[in-house]
Amino acid sequence: MKMINVCVTLDFDDAWLAEVAAVSPGVSVYKHLAASAGEIPAELLARTDVLYTNTAFPAGAQAPRLSWVQLDTSGCDHVKGTDLWASGVPITTIGGVSPKPLAEYVLMMILAHAHHLPEIIGLQGRSHWPDLDYRWSRLMPRPIPGSTVGVVGYGRIGKEIGRLAHAFGMRVIGMRRGLPREGERFSDSAGETPAEVTGPEGLHSLLARSDYVVLTVPHTDETHHLLGAEAFDRLKPGAVLINAARGGVVDEVAMLAALRSGRLGHAVLDVFAEEPLPASNPFWRESDVLITPHVAGFAPGYHDQVRALFTENLRRLIAGEPLLNLVDRKAGY
Repeated sequence: MKMINVCVTLDFDDAWLAEVAAVSPGVSVYKHLAASAGEIPAELLARTDVLYTNTAFPAGAQAPRLSWVQLDTSGCDHVKGTDLWASGVPITTIGGVSPKPLAEYVLMMILAHAHHLPEIIGLQGRSHWPDLDYRWSRLMPRPIPGSTVGVVGYGRIGKEIGRLAHAFGMRVIGMRRGLPREGERFSDSAGETPAEVTGPEGLHSLLARSDYVVLTVPHTDETHHLLGAEAFDRLKPGAVLINAARGGVVDEVAMLAALRSGRLGHAVLDVFAEEPLPASNPFWRESDVLITPHVAGFAPGYHDQVRALFTENLRRLIAGEPLLNLVDRKAGY
């Protein structure tokens, strides 16, 4: 039996590694923490067949036996331009590992906006109990039932957002490119949520009709600055934007202008073009912006979920079966 050497560059515990090794007697697993391929000893890379990593991407000559790379990220935009991307080595992602907590994050932010939570927290911080006129005029909830959420990126995560939004009585518009790909993992929603689903050509209509616009698309050449000045001009006046995708999907200069003009009523931003977000960035000081530090995709039981995906893909590799969550280099995700 040919041995399959698996190199893991992240700090998973021994039990996690043992579960991976248990897939087959022919699997050998070793861990070497590394942020780049140059930090992995040359002799380890030379005998690596499978690599589990975030950012350690070897060139072909460094890892001549490499037959598959599993990313510990849902996106793959950071791999583009590398020798690995140019090679024929299959790449898989953990895309969709956290649809439920990310959808909960989005609904939390919709409800927080509708019920004026940031302003209420500000009142508490000032130890101020406002009078009835203030409460009635400033803290009356905005309507949720009957409002519209537009989900740009209506895939595994987007559908879970749609399911929760529909449960609150919201109308759902979903935009996606093409049909679900074979081998998508974690798409376990029961049934389909009533939703209007459109292709990319329907983006401007979605923006014009949505009270809440949620971004969950991958960052590709096609989606770079998908929301630019023209898109913000089409936005329903006063709409709320929730970006849980990638910072590069939005033209941040155009978004800031839309906020200051009032066209964009409020923005919840979990991701930015530059992270960590510098203290000098003006978004920190915008009153109609709520910033979270790239946490929307955090998932309880994350290690168990990614181990389940990785071990299933390892079993498939050994059996010669198609891998789950395989990156389509042409599509960019």
